[in-house]
Amino acid sequence: MSAHTLNSAARTAPASFRALRGLLALDAVVSGGNGLAYLAFPGPLGELLGVGRSTLLELGAVLAVFGLAVGLLAARPQPPGLAVRAVIDVNLVWAVLSVVAMELWFEPTTAGYVWIPFQAATVALFAVLQFTALRRLTA
Repeated sequence: MSAHTLNSAARTAPASFRALRGLLALDAVVSGGNGLAYLAFPGPLGELLGVGRSTLLELGAVLAVFGLAVGLLAARPQPPGLAVRAVIDVNLVWAVLSVVAMELWFEPTTAGYVWIPFQAATVALFAVLQFTALRRLTA
């Protein structure tokens, strides 16, 4: 490997880690923010979306903890690949289960039929972008 290639790799890795960390940080803010909203307003949001109050409280707690964990991961200079893969997997499972729950367990309102797939698509997009950023680092 030439000196030029090594210098290029050294410059690209920090930028790639910054991109991955930025995606993780955004995921943490969005997930944590939703979690806090579900915890703070389970009644009104439950009525708006057609999701039970207790379900929103449980989801809020899960999202708040997940957001905190992803935020801590984003704060690391070089997040470990295995931990990032776990975040990607959780995001993918969340996206799929959101749509499944909407169809099988929830009784969504019109707002719920808009919000649930929207948030599922957002979470799936985070997973794809995080996977792409991680793949660039390992390529």
